[in-house]
Amino acid sequence: MLNILGKRYYFFALSLLIIIPGLVILFVKGLPLSIDFKGGTLLEVQFTSAPAPSTEAVKSIYDSKGIVDLQVQQSGTDILVLRSTALSSELQTEILAALKSTTGSDVIIRKADTVGPSIGQGVAQRAVEAVIFAALAVVIYITFAFRGLQHAFRYGICAIAAMAHDVLIVIALTGYGTLLFGWQIDSMYLTALLTVIGFSVQDKIVVFDRIRENSGIYRKLDFEKLANHSIVQTLQRSINTQLMTSEFFLLALALFGGVTLREFVVILLVGLLSGTYSSIFIAAPLLVVWEKKEWRTWFTRKNTVEA
Repeated sequence: MLNILGKRYYFFALSLLIIIPGLVILFVKGLPLSIDFKGGTLLEVQFTSAPAPSTEAVKSIYDSKGIVDLQVQQSGTDILVLRSTALSSELQTEILAALKSTTGSDVIIRKADTVGPSIGQGVAQRAVEAVIFAALAVVIYITFAFRGLQHAFRYGICAIAAMAHDVLIVIALTGYGTLLFGWQIDSMYLTALLTVIGFSVQDKIVVFDRIRENSGIYRKLDFEKLANHSIVQTLQRSINTQLMTSEFFLLALALFGGVTLREFVVILLVGLLSGTYSSIFIAAPLLVVWEKKEWRTWFTRKNTVEA
C-alpha cells in the first residue's frame, strides 16, 4: 500500500515552497488591483482593416494625454484591451481618434466600462463575508455529519485549513502571474477564487467521509494507517473525476481560448488541481498531525541511547 501519510511533511514543505515566494512577490509589488476594485476605464477596441498597433504606440498615445498607468492586453491580431484610470468621454474620443490615425483603420468599440472604486470595494467586502459565513457553515455541517466520531469538529477545521491552503496557492499564483504576465485582480479573478473555494471543500468531504466509513470497519487500526488506507481508496476516483470533468477542458481553454479569459481559466485550472492535491496530501495529513498531537515533538531533541 502507498504510504502517503508517512511523507506528509514533504507535502507540507512543497506547498510552502510554492506559496511563500508568490506571497513575497505580492508583498513587494503590492496587490495588482484592476479597475474593478480601484476604479478606472476599460476599453476593448477592434481594428477593422489593419493589425492592432504595438503596445509602445498605444502607450505613447495615452502618455500624451497624461495617463501613465495603462495596461494593454492583445487578443488575436486586431483586438486590444486597454485598462487605465478613469477617462472622460472626451478623452475616450480623443484616444480613439489617435488610434485610428496611427493605424489608418476604423476602430470599433467592443466594450467600454468605467467603474468607481467604491463599487469594487463593496463587492470585495461582500465576497469576504460570504467566504467567512460559508466556512462557518462547513465546520458546523461536518461536525454534525461526523458526530459519531471522536473529535468530529477537527474534520471541519482541517477542511477549512486545506481550503485556506488552496486560496493561498491561487494568491501565490497571482504573484507569479503579476511578475511574468502582468496579471491583475478583477471581478473575474474573484469569481474564479470563489469557484475554487467551493470545489475545494467538496473534495475534502469525500476523503473525510471515507475515513468515517472505515472507522466503523477497522476499529482497532491505528488512526494514521486507517486514514492512509482511506486516502488510497479514494485516490484513483478523486484524480480521475477531476481530470475528466474539468481539468482537460480548462487546459484546452487556457491553450486555445482568448487572452481575456486566460487568467480566469489558468486560476481555475491551478485552483482545482490544488483542491484535489490538498484533499489527499494536506487535509488528511493535517488531521493525523492533530490526532497524534505531533507538534509536541517538533522542537524537541530526540533522546539518544549511549552505547
